[in-house]
Amino acid sequence: MPITVEEFETARPRLLSVAHRMLGSAQDAQDAVQTAWVRAAAARSSAPIENPSAWLTTVTARVCLDELRARRRRDEAPLLADAVPAADLAADEAVLRAEDVSRALMVLLDRLTPPQRVAYVLHDLFSTPFDRIAEVLGATVPSAKQHASRARRRLAPARQSAEESGRADPRIVDAFMAAARTGDTRGMIQLLAPDSIRDAEAALLPHGGRTTVSGASDIAAETAHFRDRIRAACPLSVNGRPMYVIAPGGHPFATIEISTANGQVTRITLRPARADDRYEDLEPLTAL
Repeated sequence: MPITVEEFETARPRLLSVAHRMLGSAQDAQDAVQTAWVRAAAARSSAPIENPSAWLTTVTARVCLDELRARRRRDEAPLLADAVPAADLAADEAVLRAEDVSRALMVLLDRLTPPQRVAYVLHDLFSTPFDRIAEVLGATVPSAKQHASRARRRLAPARQSAEESGRADPRIVDAFMAAARTGDTRGMIQLLAPDSIRDAEAALLPHGGRTTVSGASDIAAETAHFRDRIRAACPLSVNGRPMYVIAPGGHPFATIEISTANGQVTRITLRPARADDRYEDLEPLTAL
């Protein structure tokens, strides 16, 4: 066996991180890494491997590529949060927080083709050389570079017209969301117009919850109650409109659209995420 148990255990944390970014699921990442170990254990070559971590990364990436292609053949749409089992959703959220993974990036990676996602994750997130990426993809180095380049273009920030960018004051929106994350009721009231309105679809509310709430105090009190959901929100363009997307574990759950006027929040609209929503970034993505 060319890889020892000790070498595999040393590489496992990195392998799980790579597989998680590729597959978007902590459980699927565990399965992919376990499959990579099975393949490594079954390998009959007796020649020593100079870089066990790199070799295992290549095997893991191939397993992930196979899974991504299988999903595409099955025409599987990316899972929304309400379709993910609660335990899996909690595990995915734990990975995002423990590894400080960009929530927006995990949502956006689902826009890529399997080769684009593998090339982007390996090169841009984990600094894997293109010759190894080409080996994973079964392609040439120029082709691997092209896949990564196309991924970057698809993940590039959305271009907004002056009219679109003026729809709401981003400073007010971001300040309100910052207060909402911590349950800062006083801060939210200061940012909300006295006659502000919160609209939400019933599916997002507890049984009997009001679909419309009026007034700064009532909206702030309710929003503070849902601060855990707000902590799982990230700014994105949704169908061409700037919003916040609640995405626990990187799986879209709901959108928050905030309108402003005269330096205050005037309306907050919440609706469930839809499978046909189109997400784009509003600013350059961070490395993770």
